[in-house]
Amino acid sequence: MIDLHVHILPGLDDGAKNLKESLNMCQVAVNDGITTVVATPHTGNGSYENNHTRILWAVKELASNVQKEGIQLSILPGADVYVHEQLATLIKAREVMTVNDTMRYVMVEFPRHITPPNYLEWMFHLTIAGITPILTHPERNTAIHQKIDIVRQWVEKGGLVQVTAMSLTGGFGKEVRKCSEELLKHRLVQVIASDAHSPKRSPPVLSFAVEYAASLVGSEYARKLVGDYPAAIVAGKPVNIPEPIPEKRTFFSRLAHRP
Repeated sequence: MIDLHVHILPGLDDGAKNLKESLNMCQVAVNDGITTVVATPHTGNGSYENNHTRILWAVKELASNVQKEGIQLSILPGADVYVHEQLATLIKAREVMTVNDTMRYVMVEFPRHITPPNYLEWMFHLTIAGITPILTHPERNTAIHQKIDIVRQWVEKGGLVQVTAMSLTGGFGKEVRKCSEELLKHRLVQVIASDAHSPKRSPPVLSFAVEYAASLVGSEYARKLVGDYPAAIVAGKPVNIPEPIPEKRTFFSRLAHRP
């Protein structure tokens, strides 16, 4: 399995506090069957500014220590980036880190309770630059709880979506779990990742979420969310995903949507 979203670099954000905690997280990941993690420190969110150079250095240092400890885990560079209008420009200037530094995919997050104005316009600037945005944990956004079509529109415009493993297993409450399930059932999810921040409270564990996802959408699709699709993303290759399942509307809901 590949974990595309892990706050595992020591001291860079609200994830691993020190090297010992980072190494513990690496061992937890391996024990769960994860072979590769993408280190994704927060950046551009007003609290943390982790640029391209700093992330590469931190990944190199952690990978060296992982090798010394004999932990069989590959660590790749990435970032969890707050979406904003200058993002495409900063990526092209090599100031913002993309997934595995390929300049093809970038992990982006929305504010917790709203969707940013003009986000589709910013998304357009990314896609015409050849960069596909991956929306992280939309199931935890309260605006999306009220209007799941926001995510459908994102996918239809060419974006990808990552749901957090603990969201599916109930770690963030019933409403978040319900939203995760709806996104999965409508094939609006391409990645399950841990969004891990610590070895115990928020660990890099995927297996339980994959098992639960398989009960909802089948084992083949569930395994692709931690296998084939993340593998293509880290390689900078196209992700061949199925079309989203259209929303079923009743007669009365169709009347309500008439202009």
